[in-house]
Amino acid sequence: MSVHKSKSLLKQIEFLDKFEEIEDLEFSGFFVGWKNIPSPGLKDILKNSTYFIVAKIENKPVGIITCLSDKLISAYIPLLEVLPEYKKQGIGTVLVEKMLNKIGKLYMIDLICDPELNSYYAKFGFKAYNGCIVRNINS
Repeated sequence: MSVHKSKSLLKQIEFLDKFEEIEDLEFSGFFVGWKNIPSPGLKDILKNSTYFIVAKIENKPVGIITCLSDKLISAYIPLLEVLPEYKKQGIGTVLVEKMLNKIGKLYMIDLICDPELNSYYAKFGFKAYNGCIVRNINS
């Protein structure tokens, strides 16, 4: 898709960050390629996040980002998802930028991603780092 078309698509997007704004939306088509899709519904995940932003075109959610934070020193960004047919059009970039602005300058902002995504997040100032995780994928 050309840059011109991407910019016109971005102009059509409404970014929502209040649960009342997304209650009536139907969230489907997310988590493509995940080995195990999280069992709570996406609305429940959004509702229980400290912050979230939903990218919506007309009445269709096309991207989401979530954050869990103590609002004092730390934040964790567990989800950035854009529907497959809307990827590579700048939606994820805008979602990350908006979330980082919402979070502000905390001492630490963490996220876990697959190694091939390190360069994507590097453009926002994230650095690859060694860490430990537990994934309860069978529960």
